[in-house]
Amino acid sequence: MDGLPVPGIGEILRAARVAKELNPQTLARELRMPLPLLLAIETEDWPQLPPGRERPLARRIAAHLEVDLALHAEAWEQVPGGLAADLPDPGRERVEQLLMGTLTLGSVALFLWLVVPGRDIKGSAAQREPHKGFTPAAVWVPKTPPTPYPVLGEVLPETPVNAAGIFVSLRAMDACVGRIVGEGVDLSHPMHVSEPWTLRVKGPFTLTLDNAGVVTVEVAGRRIRHGGAVGEPWSARFDEEGHWIVPPEVAPKLPLHVPQTDPETPIEE
Repeated sequence: MDGLPVPGIGEILRAARVAKELNPQTLARELRMPLPLLLAIETEDWPQLPPGRERPLARRIAAHLEVDLALHAEAWEQVPGGLAADLPDPGRERVEQLLMGTLTLGSVALFLWLVVPGRDIKGSAAQREPHKGFTPAAVWVPKTPPTPYPVLGEVLPETPVNAAGIFVSLRAMDACVGRIVGEGVDLSHPMHVSEPWTLRVKGPFTLTLDNAGVVTVEVAGRRIRHGGAVGEPWSARFDEEGHWIVPPEVAPKLPLHVPQTDPETPIEE
């Protein structure tokens, strides 16, 4: 046993978090600590932390997870800072908690502002009442019927299906890996927050997600209500027109009708 390496304090804290069935996001929210700082401590990436805050921050995590640092003295000695950094400063701790709480709330507000389209953070429509005395500009109405040729400055929607294939759009709210396998194509792509993955695929093809609950799926201009949960994989087959081939055992679980929020974006039932 003497020859075995001693686990670092980051590994000890991570094991305690996993034992309590907490993911990093939940623990960071409970501690009011930015997630990058929590992950830096668990991986012992000390240069990513503010100088002199390595031990105070690690001690806060240990206290929250009920880890007795006295039982891991050898691992604790490897944490930068020394004895002076081990002595807590209540005033500085309160200021730090206030700052971290403010950063966390700001991050959540920014996330909601980026993800929720057409609405403000309070959930009301993002339309403000015009000031008194203000006359809105007249809405330009074309005098000729629309044509298939684009007008300068006009943004046209993607054609659902054309000679290049079926238009597929995936947008993730958290980390997820998507994979599309079809005739002569096998693509895998890691997705991150607000980074869409759009491409055209000649059908039929199979789409697989390893974290389906965080991904919005649109195929051939139709929103796919896959019902996948966060952290669970999901896979589906689509025909040459981009229609979802729903397995018989899944079809009864799907809603027979889902009201459309956007009349220009049909929903796959």
